[in-house]
Amino acid sequence: MNSIQLPIIFQEKYKVLKPIIRQRLEDFKNVSEDKYFYELCFCICTPQSKASSAMTVQLELERLDFFNLEIDPTPILRNQNNYIRFHNQKSKRLLLIRKQWDEIKIVLDSNIKPEEKREWININVNGIGRKESAHFLRNIGYTDLAILDRHILKHLVTCSVFADIPNISTKSRYDEVSRKFKDYSNNIGIPMDELDLLFWAQEAGEILK
Repeated sequence: MNSIQLPIIFQEKYKVLKPIIRQRLEDFKNVSEDKYFYELCFCICTPQSKASSAMTVQLELERLDFFNLEIDPTPILRNQNNYIRFHNQKSKRLLLIRKQWDEIKIVLDSNIKPEEKREWININVNGIGRKESAHFLRNIGYTDLAILDRHILKHLVTCSVFADIPNISTKSRYDEVSRKFKDYSNNIGIPMDELDLLFWAQEAGEILK
């Protein structure tokens, strides 16, 4: 019998949230391609800002047809009701990905592996690191790409995967922590994508994306 188990605090929550988590992951798989651009906008906005605020910005950009119209996104990101930190810089990045979208879409439509798509996005899209490139791909239906941030790392410590919060500042360290996260999920029999949303629900009290 495998001695590696999910801590009790998560076991109970997982029993309750499992159908909601699985439905959320199914929702990601069913995101229509015309929404992909706005999912990337969301991921541009999330670093160091609330996911709920980034979601509000995403929906407002969509409502205004930002992809097709010459709109300055800065006032939307600066709005105190959904304030996005570093809004000036992130607004410039939103404008850049709009210009670059055809190139990005070619990569998304290609037959290269998901890990290679993440790598390309990480390298070529301004403002998207390893975490957010994985986050974006997960939000449009890709699986098994670790989305590592301080909340996830903290709960991996709670689960005894690490003794202390690991350093993920380099590509090699990020990838090593990702492998250990994946190994842990395999050992306890819960997909990594489900664990990710479970840990976020534990942290935020809700499942967003």
